[in-house]
Amino acid sequence: MLYLVELWESIRDFLGTGGDVLYIVMGALFLMWVLMVERYWFLTGVFPKMKKEIIARWDAREDTTSWYAHKIREAWVSEAAQKLDARIFLIKTCVAICPLIGLLGTVTGMITVFEIMAVQGTGNPRLMASGISMATIPTMAGMVAALSGMFFASRLEARVRRAKDKLIDSLPHH
Repeated sequence: MLYLVELWESIRDFLGTGGDVLYIVMGALFLMWVLMVERYWFLTGVFPKMKKEIIARWDAREDTTSWYAHKIREAWVSEAAQKLDARIFLIKTCVAICPLIGLLGTVTGMITVFEIMAVQGTGNPRLMASGISMATIPTMAGMVAALSGMFFASRLEARVRRAKDKLIDSLPHH
């Protein structure tokens, strides 16, 4: 329990050092990871059952060679592909937007530095340093958030592509 309190305090200190923009980065990061966990859950828990059902329906068909049967097969594969691709674009958007939110933090931090310089002058380096950290920390946080999501998003996309290919291969058309 003490570990969690210390962890929370360090996160709170980090958020305080980087300014309010870090809350937006944290929100985008949280959304991205919730979506990725949901997609992995779908791929490992829901899709295998869906795939078995589609294969069973295809195997139960007497006609698998006509034009009509091929169109039914295409429709089933298309429906499954649509469900597999759900939210992938949103995940990729979250990955792409995290560095941009970090750059927003850079701009707001630099505005803070310039405000301090305008009011206090350049004689107080401690105040300027806090503004500069408010400018650099959100950029770093946005980049780290994007990098953490980029790897898993590309792996997720590859798994979705493989799942589609395996579904197509398991529905033979004669």
